[in-house]
Amino acid sequence: MTTTTNPQPGLLVDAHVHVFKQDMPLIPNPRHSPAYSFTVEQLIEVMDRHGVLYAVIAAASPWGDYNDYVIDSVRTNPRLRGTIIAEPSIERVVLDQMDRDGIIGVRLPFISMPQLPDLDSWDYRKFLRRLADLDWHVHVHIDGPRLPLVLPYLERSGVKIVIDHIGRPDPVEGVDGEGFKAMVRSVEKGRTWVKLSGAYRLGANATECARELCRQVGYDKMVWASDCPFVGGEKDTDYRRAIDWLEQVIPDEGRRRQVYGANALELYFSQ
Repeated sequence: MTTTTNPQPGLLVDAHVHVFKQDMPLIPNPRHSPAYSFTVEQLIEVMDRHGVLYAVIAAASPWGDYNDYVIDSVRTNPRLRGTIIAEPSIERVVLDQMDRDGIIGVRLPFISMPQLPDLDSWDYRKFLRRLADLDWHVHVHIDGPRLPLVLPYLERSGVKIVIDHIGRPDPVEGVDGEGFKAMVRSVEKGRTWVKLSGAYRLGANATECARELCRQVGYDKMVWASDCPFVGGEKDTDYRRAIDWLEQVIPDEGRRRQVYGANALELYFSQ
């Protein structure tokens, strides 16, 4: 894999952004259908304007396993890493090439699925083992109440886990929900990270849940992310607000700096 040149702690690292072109093929009935492009060149311009040195491009469910543009974007830019969406039947030789290109993980877009796949099936057990062997991670995008249905299987596989968007806590139960409790237990086991991101789309208790998560498990497994370009919520936030939101969650500047950068450098850019 392409490596960065001596990344230093204390810098801003965005752990979750998207890039896409309007003419990319959408899956049937996508969650979002953006009527615009957000190119890697536009991403770099936004990063530069806000002092963000590194970023991780997250595969997005509207384009399914059409990962071509993500791969092209990270292949020649050492400031970027990427994740893909893939069928569990994907071959190791394909994953090896993606690894060399700068891909470091797989996104599981389960939030779009009314029925979850069987993570105990041979296909998924083989798939997750391959990801663990590559030292990749899976980042799980799922509604909070269903987290307890998937975390035990992922933990058993040995793969690194990154939970998207504060675990998408239940808007009513919040920190008392079983999903939030399962997330806390998983982080405490040592191979699960959580993205402090997406609060603008999660409801009024998102900031409270992020604070309580940090209070219960500390800061070592927290990473910050913008979710830029905020598909479906473009009018609800912007990049500056995404950065500033973390001050509400973590008032201590030293801890906040760790979450802004150092944790993500270690997780995504040390390979």
